[in-house]
Amino acid sequence: MTAVAIPILLMVVLVLAEMIELNRSGRQQVDWHDVVFNLNSGHLMLWLFRGLEIAVYAFVLSHLSLDLAASWPVWLVWLVAIIGWDFCFYWLHRLHHKFRLLWAVHVVHHEGEHFNLSLAIRNSWYSSLASIPFFLPLALIGVPLPVFITVSVIHYGIQMMNHSALTPHLGWLERVLVTPAHHRIHHVADRAYSDSNYAGSFVIWDHLFGTYRPDLPEGEFRYGVKEPTPSRNPAIASNSPFLRLFAPKWLRTRLQARPSTARQAQRSGPDFVSSGPAILLATVGLFCLVTAYIWRYGYDYQGAGLTQALIFTPLAMGAVALGAISDGRAWGLYAWPGACLALMLALVVTDAGPLWLAGAAGLGLHALAMALGWGRKAVPAAPA
Repeated sequence: MTAVAIPILLMVVLVLAEMIELNRSGRQQVDWHDVVFNLNSGHLMLWLFRGLEIAVYAFVLSHLSLDLAASWPVWLVWLVAIIGWDFCFYWLHRLHHKFRLLWAVHVVHHEGEHFNLSLAIRNSWYSSLASIPFFLPLALIGVPLPVFITVSVIHYGIQMMNHSALTPHLGWLERVLVTPAHHRIHHVADRAYSDSNYAGSFVIWDHLFGTYRPDLPEGEFRYGVKEPTPSRNPAIASNSPFLRLFAPKWLRTRLQARPSTARQAQRSGPDFVSSGPAILLATVGLFCLVTAYIWRYGYDYQGAGLTQALIFTPLAMGAVALGAISDGRAWGLYAWPGACLALMLALVVTDAGPLWLAGAAGLGLHALAMALGWGRKAVPAAPA
């Protein structure tokens, strides 16, 4: 899966390069914990469901397709795939803002309060799962699976660049393509603005269906949503919207209750404060190992077995553990070394190779250092 893994690595490089430039130039105050969450939010679990999305597409293509594209010239197949994919995405995106169940998936992306490239990577675990039905029309008309995957990568690449904080206005291109100038309007924390500009790559869909909005608010505004982000832990962030949606009223009330005293606030607050750059170091290292996993195993479900599961599980555990450390939860300091140790054992058992082991060992050293106190500081005690 070199064709997928290399763009993922390039994506991380671009994100970090923009963050460094924003920090250097002072154009945006970089919240490194926010960047960590964005990088950490979806990757492996999202990839698991992306594999399911591909499997369902392949099944429909093989058993239910009308095979209309089989008689088309190659250029027409690609043209229909490129335009059709973006049309399907427009309605996917718009309906994710309309229905509460779909919004529970999409809200994780909108909770980001800083508009930059890292925001493009911020997603719920279930984003690919919720995307499955929207792209099946392409399978029904017979767009081949390799074409569908390639077109998806192209469009997602364009959508990523539409979150750039450094891109200026692009003149006449903005009449054809979605650009950051359009998309930042969509991320304003006001539904009058966020419920507009749904298009992914071609701005024509917003013009055709009456959802185009040209300008940002005139006064002060912020990005994100009205409700605070529930957690920097991807497991909590991806699942709490469903808890808010489906949990009994008494449980929702209890979870939303605010502490009434300083002592209660301390008990419910973080156990420590972690250094953003320290967590970023581990997050980038873990992301590289996740990319290596994707390179090695790709989307294939058919060949999945114990070896793949042994590597997948501690990688997913590591993402959750780093989220707990970002939240300042003491259990993360135990879970992170545990995930690193489990990963190293899995790599030894599966004979993964020296590069894998070196990467896991580096993360293990990071985990040990944080457990011993590096990269974090205590929270001041509350008055009695």
